[in-house]
Amino acid sequence: MQLAELTWDATPTDPAAILLPVGSTEQHGPHAPLGTDTLTAGDVARRTADRADHELVIAPSIPVGVAAEHRHFRGSLWVSADTFQAYVGEVVEALVSHGWRRIVLINGHGGNVAALEILSAELTRALPARVVPFTWFDKVATEYRQQMGHGGPIETAAVQAIAPELIDETRLESAATDGADRWGRWVGRTNIAVDTDEFSTSGAVGDPRSASAELGDEVLEAAVEELLAVIDKLGDLKE
Repeated sequence: MQLAELTWDATPTDPAAILLPVGSTEQHGPHAPLGTDTLTAGDVARRTADRADHELVIAPSIPVGVAAEHRHFRGSLWVSADTFQAYVGEVVEALVSHGWRRIVLINGHGGNVAALEILSAELTRALPARVVPFTWFDKVATEYRQQMGHGGPIETAAVQAIAPELIDETRLESAATDGADRWGRWVGRTNIAVDTDEFSTSGAVGDPRSASAELGDEVLEAAVEELLAVIDKLGDLKE
C-alpha cells in the first residue's frame, strides 16, 4: 500500500516493513527517461508489496540523489552526498517516530550506493530500528549485472516493462553508437574519469538495442525475490 494514498487513521501500526524507494533524476541516454532510477526503484517496491504475504507500506519516492557525474546532460539533477544523507535520514527518522522498526531503502541509482550504506549503518545504530539498503540491480543474477551499464539493456528493458511509452525506440541506435561499452576511462584497473561525458557522447553505457519488456519483467522479478527474502529475514530479527 502507498503511504501517500492512505489517511492517517488507516495507516498500519505494525507493518512487516516500510519500503522507501530512492532514485535519481538524471540522463539515461537519448532514449530513456530522466526518472529511470526512481521509476524502477518504485516498481520493485510495488511488485514486492503485491507479492508479499505480510503488510508492507511504500513511502513516497525520493527522486533526486548523488548524480553530479551526469551534470553535463540537460535535465540531470543532483545534490551533495551530505544533503542526500541528511534528507533521507530525516525521512527515516520520521517513519521510525511512528513506531515502524524495519525500513528498507530500495535504491535505483549507483551514485547513491556508498552514501546509503554509510547512512543505513548510522541510523540502525542510532535509532530503535533496522535500516537496510537494497540496490535492486545489485541483487539480481550475475548474467543480468553484466548487461547493466547505464541506460543499457537492463535499465531500458525495465522501463519497457513498466512504462514502455517512455522509451524512444527511434533513439536506440544513436544511444548505442554514440555510447560506451563500459563505465569510465580505464588505465589498467584505475578509472581516471569523473563525469559521464568523458567517455560517452550519448550518455549511455551498454547497448540498449537488445532490451525487451520480457527481459525487464524477468530482471525486476528477480530483484523482488531477493527483496522478499530480505524482508522475511528482517522479521526474524529481535528489536
